[in-house]
Amino acid sequence: MANSSDPEMLEEYDFSNGVRGKYAKRYSEGTNIVRLDDDVAAMFPNSQEVNDALRSLGEIIRHHASIGLAKPSG
Repeated sequence: MANSSDPEMLEEYDFSNGVRGKYAKRYSEGTNIVRLDDDVAAMFPNSQEVNDALRSLGEIIRHHASIGLAKPSG
C-alpha cells in the first residue's frame, strides 16, 4: 500500500518484507559516498584514479600551506 502523503510512492512498491535499519550500522561506520558531476566523472576511469587525484591535490595543498601560500582547511 502506498503512502498517500508522498506522491513518489507508487502503489506497486511493496515494503512488507523490508527490514528497518538493515544497513544502519554499516552506514554509521563511515560509509562516505560522493556523487561526481558527469563532466568530472568522465575524467576518471575508476574510483582509484579519483582517490589518487584527490591525494595528490591534498599533498599540493599541504605543501602550499607549509610554505605560506595557502591556509590549511579543517
